[in-house]
Amino acid sequence: MTAFAYHDEVFYCEEVPIATIAREVGTPCYVYSHRLLVDGYRALDQAFAGLPHLICYAMKANANLAVLRTFIDEGGGIDIVSGGELFRALRAGADPQRIVFAGVGKGQEEIEAALQAGILLFNVESMPELEAIQAVAARIGRHARVALRVNPDVDPQTHPYISTGLRQSKFGVPIQEAPTLYQHMRKLPNLDPVGVHAHIGSQITQVSPFCESLSKLVPLVEKLRQDGFDIRYFDIGGGLGIRYKDEAPPAPSAYAEALKPLLGGLDCTVLMEPGRLLVGNAGVLITKVLYVKANQDKKFLVVDGAMNDLIRPSLYNAYHAIVPAVRSANGQPEVTLDVVGPICESGDFLGKERPLPPCQPGDFLVVMSAGAYGFAMASNYNARPRAAEVMVRGDKFAVVRARETYDDLIRGECIPTWS
Repeated sequence: MTAFAYHDEVFYCEEVPIATIAREVGTPCYVYSHRLLVDGYRALDQAFAGLPHLICYAMKANANLAVLRTFIDEGGGIDIVSGGELFRALRAGADPQRIVFAGVGKGQEEIEAALQAGILLFNVESMPELEAIQAVAARIGRHARVALRVNPDVDPQTHPYISTGLRQSKFGVPIQEAPTLYQHMRKLPNLDPVGVHAHIGSQITQVSPFCESLSKLVPLVEKLRQDGFDIRYFDIGGGLGIRYKDEAPPAPSAYAEALKPLLGGLDCTVLMEPGRLLVGNAGVLITKVLYVKANQDKKFLVVDGAMNDLIRPSLYNAYHAIVPAVRSANGQPEVTLDVVGPICESGDFLGKERPLPPCQPGDFLVVMSAGAYGFAMASNYNARPRAAEVMVRGDKFAVVRARETYDDLIRGECIPTWS
């Protein structure tokens, strides 16, 4: 039995029926397969065997402590973009020497916390950030290892919101300016320029943009070495996509096969930052049908999951397959309808024009490929408590984040008593 599959018309995660989790934990609820998390990590790790490398999971995709710990136990590192993510990574047990810190807007408190923790390196995005890290490191008597995030001006052929490698992007510095900034680092005594970094986007389904990026960056690494810089780390970012509907992204083995010839002669430790690749198809969202509704033009399933739980369909018009937790064996014809949530927005939907078997209130539906940027982007819009999270391992499951309560919604708030 695969990790997510039907068995005798009942949909399972590993050896646990999804409906069992829904009844015991409630809905909406995220469910993650431990087996798929581990298998995904090992497939990428083995694909790059023979090349010094470190997989730094991009925790922005899914920051649950149990998910982080799964990759940490496999020997992985963590890619962070905030002080809060640093806190979560350390709380999950990450080795600071396996943490890289990216992001365009690092605050001084975040920089200091990362330096005090002893992280592997900062991926730096601008000249002002270099100056800020130098100032903090000098003030507290530390040295900061840094890699400059270089923008190679490569079109990753993905959604514009998750394209980060074009010259008009807010991320990184133009590749033409990189040598000047590295020379400037010689004047900053608390910085150790030890790496080069690039990340061109997310949900990329071809290897050619990665190869184009490396074809521009490898000569930069070689030139910096010739100029006397001790470039020991080459961070190639992440971005390899997954299948949501009919995409056909390359397998990790094909990805590595295309990239290893470009990387093999550099004598660098290759860092990579997969996020969606490792967690996207390892998680689902369970939701319950509340009402079946129809008007003259449309049919709707109103469910208890909403855009505050999974915003990708509303934000990106993203497709997530939706299947029943229990299939009917009587072969009733499917009905085409929209699966919508209770939020007071016309954009609150999980799927449009979906063929589904007839459903009744109380039935459970499974929204597939929801492990990445699902709970991580959830909100309390319409004063809705955020969903529970569950991890399944074999025939056991555990709640790895309790469902929020109404009291959680107002924690930290107060009504002032004006005097």
